[in-house]
Amino acid sequence: MIYYSKTHEYINMINDTEGYVGISAFAAKQLGNVVYVDLPEADDEFEQGEDFGAIESVKAASDLYAPVDLEVIEVNEALADDPRLINADPMKNFIMKVEVKDASQLEELMDEAAYADFCAKEH
Repeated sequence: MIYYSKTHEYINMINDTEGYVGISAFAAKQLGNVVYVDLPEADDEFEQGEDFGAIESVKAASDLYAPVDLEVIEVNEALADDPRLINADPMKNFIMKVEVKDASQLEELMDEAAYADFCAKEH
C-alpha cells in the first residue's frame, strides 16, 4: 500500500516493515526538472517529520521529510548520476528503501484517494 504525507513524500510499503520513500508525481510536476537530490546515507535514522535531504529543480529547492520514523536500508544511487529519473517516474525512482520503526504512524498518512483530494485543494 502507498501512503502520502502532507509534504508530498510517499512511502510504498513492500511488506509489514519495509518500504520505498520518494516524492509524489504531484510534487515532481510542481518542481519541474529535477537537477539534484541530496541523498541520505544507508543506516541513517530519521524521526517522522525530520528532514532527510533535499531536492532541487531549475525552479525551486525543497527539503525532504521522513513520513514515519525510519532507518535507511539503501539509497537509490542512480539519482546521484541522473536526478531527472524522478521526473520520468517518481513512483518507480524512489529516493530510499527504508525500515519503518513505528508502523502505527502510517495511519496518520493519506491513502491515494485522500492524497488526490489534498492535491486538488492545494492546486
